[in-house]
Amino acid sequence: MNRTSPNVEAARAAAIAVLEHNADGPFAGLPRTAGFGYPEPYTRDLMIALPGFLLTGNPHLRDQMRKTLQALADHQTRHGHIASLAHDPENLGASDTTPLFLFGLAVFRRFTGEAEFLESAAKKAVVWMRYQSPDDRVMVAHLPTTDWRDEHWVYGYGLYVNSLVHAYLPMYGLQAEAEQLSELMNRLEISEYGPARGHEGLSVPNCPYYAAGSFKIYNDNRCDVLGNSLAILSGVASRSRALSIVEFIETRCEELRERKELVGDLPPCFFPYMKPGDEDWRPRYATYNQPGEYHNGGVWPFISGFYVAACVAVGRLDLAVRKLEALAELVRPWHENECTWGFNEQVRAQTGEPIGRDWQTWSAAMFVYAYECVTTNSTPYFSD
Repeated sequence: MNRTSPNVEAARAAAIAVLEHNADGPFAGLPRTAGFGYPEPYTRDLMIALPGFLLTGNPHLRDQMRKTLQALADHQTRHGHIASLAHDPENLGASDTTPLFLFGLAVFRRFTGEAEFLESAAKKAVVWMRYQSPDDRVMVAHLPTTDWRDEHWVYGYGLYVNSLVHAYLPMYGLQAEAEQLSELMNRLEISEYGPARGHEGLSVPNCPYYAAGSFKIYNDNRCDVLGNSLAILSGVASRSRALSIVEFIETRCEELRERKELVGDLPPCFFPYMKPGDEDWRPRYATYNQPGEYHNGGVWPFISGFYVAACVAVGRLDLAVRKLEALAELVRPWHENECTWGFNEQVRAQTGEPIGRDWQTWSAAMFVYAYECVTTNSTPYFSD
């Protein structure tokens, strides 16, 4: 039975066309981060986009991912860290580029059957990530604004980065470390019970979802949709808990719609939004991170792609089909450049207005990935 509409099919074809357009950029011939603006090959964008590139079946797109991985390995630091730009070894400091490289490389190896591809770089990257654990117990910590959210302060043990680590560890045969990490992440965050309790976790008391971050007495108990989707896909969450997370997100999003804080059928990246007067509000947010925008609740198509996949993973294919239809509508509007399909970077939650750059590579690639999940009722590179 065909689960997709003509509109979804058209959106997939347009997504592949965007990827083909963006595949050859001006920096060392590496892919562009966006067709309009962002000509640079940003590591995190391209590694998140890598599964979508491969699932197109286009040999040139596959080869461009090989070229990107090779460039990242060539520019790896002597300690194993992966740069933020694939062509620039001096652009360093991101906390998610190295785990994304390890995940992307493992996916590429599985797809091509080249089990030893860039083995030396992989070993160095694994060692680098081990040294990111402050207490040498697998769970990694990072400084605020060093992951994909450069305008959102996440302290210490972040859900998003640790979910990425949990995704790649079994791919390199490190199952025991993955099990230890899952156990630590599923502990309650420490600040509710005081420092005598033990290691920080990311579970929120009386809530099914995981905290965005936790470190000693500091915690961010708002819901990070990307991090929670990855926690579902990578197996951090049990099946019953994963289903509860999706149900929680759906319920809270309906409440946001009732308050006119969200339009459309897809969740914001983060909620409840940080607002002036909140303890975690920062003056800079008034200019760069308003409620319902950017990292403070903007609706990001690439995150929606992960959420569609999470719905498939918990067995809610009916919901995933609905969300994929909504995603096809989300990627249509353009912002800066008139075109039939915008595949914009982000959308304002309260209005549905695109406010980022058009023809964003990861927006297009994650649509391709979400489409594959729905049409095959599987989550490629996670479920196996």
